[in-house]
Amino acid sequence: MTAETSLPSKADFAHVTDWVFDLDNTLYPHHVDLFAQIDRNMTSYVADYLGLDYDEARALQKKYYHEHGTTLAGLMHHHGVDPHHFLDAAHKIDYSPVLADADLADAIKALPGRKFIFTNGTVKHAQAAARALGVLDHFEDIFDIVAADFVPKPANATYDKFASLHRVDTKHAAMFEDLPRNLVVPRLLGMKTVLILPEPGYKGLERWEEHNEDDGNIDFVTNKLSEFLKAIL
Repeated sequence: MTAETSLPSKADFAHVTDWVFDLDNTLYPHHVDLFAQIDRNMTSYVADYLGLDYDEARALQKKYYHEHGTTLAGLMHHHGVDPHHFLDAAHKIDYSPVLADADLADAIKALPGRKFIFTNGTVKHAQAAARALGVLDHFEDIFDIVAADFVPKPANATYDKFASLHRVDTKHAAMFEDLPRNLVVPRLLGMKTVLILPEPGYKGLERWEEHNEDDGNIDFVTNKLSEFLKAIL
């Protein structure tokens, strides 16, 4: 199955009562690039904690990210890092690049049913970014890496815990994500899946993050979330 690149109709999402959004590069666009700040903070943390030079720390950080889903998961598994200390250090960033998006706020507010943020980051980080966007007040709750017991997406258990905690009927839910691998489990659970792509010309994706048009786990793709949601409405 090839993901549909056209805007959806209202009928495509008429069954959805729970709307689940990733945070980074999903609610705000890729070019805002908050993760670049977080990424540098994580590299510095790894270097300081393990006594490595910057290049060694960065290579190890990326290795853990690919093997464990997050750098933190790798550090906890191999080095017993205090996750709260790591997360506090990683998210000491400047949120000023995130601009208020009134169109997005109006669209999220108008969606019928409950809205959630589901992130591998922290509640504090999600609140700061969503507040800057002007959308924070429209969400029922934020499910973060702490609520997930530090087991990140795309682990099956993390989606199950989210759905159980909030009593989400996954066959009546939709998931919005920027990483294709994080939509595999939602699709298996019966969720409608939407991949958020960067705007044309963006060069910041790694190869494994890129969209494969034959990916059967993705129902829709879009690079303009507010327009996509308005089409549903």
